[in-house]
Amino acid sequence: MTRFALSAFLIVAGFTMLLAAPARSEDTISLTDIAGRTVSIKRPVKRIVLGEGRQLLALSLIHPDPVSLLAGWPADLVRQDATTYGLYRERFPGIEKVPLVGQGSVETFSIEQALAVDPDVAVFSGGYGPSVQSTDIVTRLENAGIPVVFIDFMARPLENTAPSLAILGQLLGREREAQAYIDFYTERRQRIANRLAEAKPTPPDVFMHAHAGLGACCNAPARATIGAFIDAAGGHNIAADVLTTPFGQLNLEYILSKDPDIYVGTGGVHLAGKGGLVMGPGIEKQASRDALAEVVSRPGLADLSAVREGRVYGLWHIFNNNPANFLAVEVLAKWFHPELFADVDPDASLSELNERFLPVAMQGTYWIRRDETDEAPHAGGR
Repeated sequence: MTRFALSAFLIVAGFTMLLAAPARSEDTISLTDIAGRTVSIKRPVKRIVLGEGRQLLALSLIHPDPVSLLAGWPADLVRQDATTYGLYRERFPGIEKVPLVGQGSVETFSIEQALAVDPDVAVFSGGYGPSVQSTDIVTRLENAGIPVVFIDFMARPLENTAPSLAILGQLLGREREAQAYIDFYTERRQRIANRLAEAKPTPPDVFMHAHAGLGACCNAPARATIGAFIDAAGGHNIAADVLTTPFGQLNLEYILSKDPDIYVGTGGVHLAGKGGLVMGPGIEKQASRDALAEVVSRPGLADLSAVREGRVYGLWHIFNNNPANFLAVEVLAKWFHPELFADVDPDASLSELNERFLPVAMQGTYWIRRDETDEAPHAGGR
């Protein structure tokens, strides 16, 4: 059994014991959140304050009407991903009436507004909202009788996705639905990990250019957040050799000296109008491909062997804070080891994710190759 397989088994087995008993009409449960805190929760939980608006997507995986659960949320999803917000508004018009409790940062999160919407629980995840370091916010909410629960899809995404979904399942009394997604997620992660462990292919050197095209070159992740996907897919992250922080700047001279085998730019709709790699919901493939080609044509990057020889790819940056992050691992694995993973089909995985789990389908461009013109669209729904 590989290390990932063993870790996944222990995580899921531990949470399965907690998920075994069905929820009664009213009960009190004790759970351990991702921060290691023991929290007592009265169920049923019907009103949630989110610390980060984009965690609506996590609720969507296990609840058919996630908007109905929102007592309040910050505006980060509304401001930074108007396409996704619009799709949810079309399916769930009540989203427009959900009170705002902040603009999408720790500094703008309002405890007063959060208390005013009378939530049953607050769910925080770091990122754009309160984190485990936000002790004043947590203390004030708990003193007012509002339990606070932490989940995580960003700091340690590949370790914390499954237990975070299990925690949400416990909160909502939807343990079975949470377990179904955990099984789906774990099977796909294990397929990649097991095959890498058995074949032991040589890892290609990879430069992941975060927020590609935005500002001076070159922002890159180490082994945390989105950088964790490189190792999981069988690559060697050249930034991790020198960075001591989760993200940092690599100078162009270092990148040229390493001359990586593969270039992966990350982008999103947040880069629209900023000269960067635009990808994600509602974005056409050719628009992303053109933006990627423009970024790597810039001085310095254009001199890389990976760029000259066509090993240039783009990846949606928001996989770094999304429980669908297994898709990023599948895509990267195919790019790094195309023969080993020839049978892995991320488009099929995305279609199954949309059909089985999401009330609002992920539709847009989430991965791209600069020189490819015949890719199938990344879309689907139920």
